[in-house]
Amino acid sequence: MKNKLSITSRIFLYLCALGLVLVIFVPIWRIELSAPQYPEGLSLSIYANGLRGNVAIINGLNHYIGMKTLHNEDFFEFTILPYCIAGFAIAFALVAIANRRHWLNVLLVLFIVFGIVAMADFWKWEYNYGHNLNPDAAIIVPGMAYQPPLIGFKQLLNFGAYSIPDAGGWIFLGAGLVLMALVVFEWKIIKRKRPLGQFYKTAAAAMIFFTSCSCNTDLQPIITGKDNCSFCKMTVSDSRFGAELITKKGKLYKFDDVHCIISWIRANNAISSQAAGYYLTDFGNKHQLMKAGEAVLLKSDALKTPMGGNIAAFASPSDLSAAMKEFGGTSTHWDDILKP
Repeated sequence: MKNKLSITSRIFLYLCALGLVLVIFVPIWRIELSAPQYPEGLSLSIYANGLRGNVAIINGLNHYIGMKTLHNEDFFEFTILPYCIAGFAIAFALVAIANRRHWLNVLLVLFIVFGIVAMADFWKWEYNYGHNLNPDAAIIVPGMAYQPPLIGFKQLLNFGAYSIPDAGGWIFLGAGLVLMALVVFEWKIIKRKRPLGQFYKTAAAAMIFFTSCSCNTDLQPIITGKDNCSFCKMTVSDSRFGAELITKKGKLYKFDDVHCIISWIRANNAISSQAAGYYLTDFGNKHQLMKAGEAVLLKSDALKTPMGGNIAAFASPSDLSAAMKEFGGTSTHWDDILKP
């Protein structure tokens, strides 16, 4: 019968159903806060049925700046969300049992609509908590709002706020990608009678993403006049001396001076020991980022860097030699300046 699903699609539907059941029991989203006074950071994990992590400490901070404290009973979403996720898990299994292509299409539409509604509701929740502040709070900064980012990084006073899907969120997204791949695959079976080989490659790639997303953050260009240094909190004024650090959890930190990244590493040893990579801007080549360990460095008082580190990085020894003729100084390496 033309309307029947392939056995491959049915297998993947059952696997997605099992994955969605797991989403009910693992964190779906996480918000992490970092500041000099909290070197190990603060985390807020959002599960289908409630909040976990450093909720009490975050509530204490919220009180000082006039934000509402966080309590599970204030969110009706935690009452219905487990049932919604369980409902989709059952729906995936039922579509596989029903073995009809049109139900696969209906499921995809419902899944996309639910995802859009869920993200809109999450944004609204963040907006309300970040903007509806108590006018009698101990700390009031005129015009300041404390809405965390929907996804990614945002600087809130001296706190860096980082928001990203957690294990459950990536599983949920992976299920959606697999479902979309199945719809395309089934459509191609009808229209083109294509063999299964290509689909196996597509589905396998989707399942790899589904189960093992590393959530790493890519390097980002340092923007003069917009980005703030994660250590000194000053706005970056000269990108020629910038640096970046990425942790193994995927958090990205930007710095306006080699002095600042070194100071941050020493002040936050518990975090920096988990760093995935250090990067410096190439002074001699359009300020592109490069791995710190592969750079050659020039230390010279004539460089006049933003925070007095007076160190510039170069991708090649020839660029370093040319700079030494202009600025003088001595050459060094990342490992040398990283030592206490």
